Amino acid sequence: MSLSIKEIEDLIKESIPDASIEIKDLMGDNNHYSATIKSSIFKGKSKIEQHKMIYKSLKGKMGNELHALSITTEAK
Repeated sequence: MSLSIKEIEDLIKESIPDASIEIKDLMGDNNHYSATIKSSIFKGKSKIEQHKMIYKSLKGKMGNELHALSITTEAK
């Protein structure tokens, strides 16, 4: 079972309410995505810290229901 773009957005928004999220299905298979996430909470945080925040928001679904997600984060 894979996650839809809406489900991914909802999980991220639950943890990071001010996030601006753009997700693309890279292969058309609902399994390989690219996401650009912008949020004010990323200010002053390293890219590793920012990515960990995204992974945490996905609640263990990365590598299970969500096979591949390329992440780009930006502070806004």
